[in-house]
Amino acid sequence: MNFLYLKALHLIFAVTWFAGLFYIVRLFIYDVEANARPDSERAILQEQFRIMQRRLWYGITWPSAILILIFGTWLVISENALAQPWFHIKLLLLLGLYGYHGYCHYIFIGIQNGKRTYTSGFLRMWNEVATLFLIAIVFLAVLRSGLSMVYGIVGLIIIAIALMLAIRMYKKLRKQ
Repeated sequence: MNFLYLKALHLIFAVTWFAGLFYIVRLFIYDVEANARPDSERAILQEQFRIMQRRLWYGITWPSAILILIFGTWLVISENALAQPWFHIKLLLLLGLYGYHGYCHYIFIGIQNGKRTYTSGFLRMWNEVATLFLIAIVFLAVLRSGLSMVYGIVGLIIIAIALMLAIRMYKKLRKQ
């Protein structure tokens, strides 16, 4: 298969995987916040959120995670990427991202079984972890440089701090 087609498919499934990861945590937040509703409304909302979560998780997010792994592995082999130092860092980030995906699955299973052990505040912060992985992986894949990675990590820390401050400000605004 042509290298550019492989790369295009890899990017397409990266986009759909991240879309699924971003949206699933949003659905978790809505599900948890539905607990504050009256009983009849809560039951209807949470049932609808569980349906939406299942369709998103098994119809988009999991297939995308698997397909990006297939096309990514194919790219690694065709590009001999393992010989490139920047790629080792990318592999570590990808392992972290799959770990994030796995933990989202753990939360998903809990919510599907009626266990809501996380607060919406925790889930809002958890949602930003995927953003940090996205930024780090994209900059590393585009720049492919160790020195740029140092600047990228500093930038990532600044972005993480800004995101956490924004979440706290949003929380204060919601309370008012």
